[in-house]
Amino acid sequence: MSELLLSILRAAAVHTGYTLVCVAIGFVMGLLLGVGLSRLPRLSKYLIPLLSILNTVPGIVFIGVLVILIGMTPATVIVALSIYAMFPVLKNTVAGLDGVDVQYKEAARGCGMNHYQRLVRVELPLAMPTIIGGLRLSTVYTVSWAVLAAMIGQGGLGDFVYQGVSSNNNALILQGAIPAAVLALVLGGLVDVLQKRVVPKGLRKGGVEK
Repeated sequence: MSELLLSILRAAAVHTGYTLVCVAIGFVMGLLLGVGLSRLPRLSKYLIPLLSILNTVPGIVFIGVLVILIGMTPATVIVALSIYAMFPVLKNTVAGLDGVDVQYKEAARGCGMNHYQRLVRVELPLAMPTIIGGLRLSTVYTVSWAVLAAMIGQGGLGDFVYQGVSSNNNALILQGAIPAAVLALVLGGLVDVLQKRVVPKGLRKGGVEK
């Protein structure tokens, strides 16, 4: 196996590690905050637009600020990417829960379910197609955002991209960009498989099985 291929595989492994860890953290944070905000519609009305504005801050700027606070460490990359990965899940969780038909909530209440039971057994399953859609966006976006890790010397496929850009070497750029694109497709496909596992067949397209 050539040294170049080994270098690409090592960089891809680091890139994948960043992506999986950050998406996992972002999913948990986004789901918990989304559930909380769905219960506080007045706060959600103002906080969601504010978070959307924060989400537009360029990753390179955010990582630069974190470097000042934390330093050039893998933790800097994980904190930054986890926060960015959280946004699609959070917004989709709020949208999914808000979109659950009142009749299902009333039916659950009529069956004697408490608040927690209604959330876990009725609302989250019905909102799951939308939530998983947010997870898919988060996963694909994080693959591209992880390129920024190379900017502070923390490896990943971005090493090839930045070296190629700085030296005007298209071959180097492609050595980083193509594996990153393949990784995004593979991980996106895995999320689709996950959706088929956790979402009932009648709900996968956002509808309710009749």
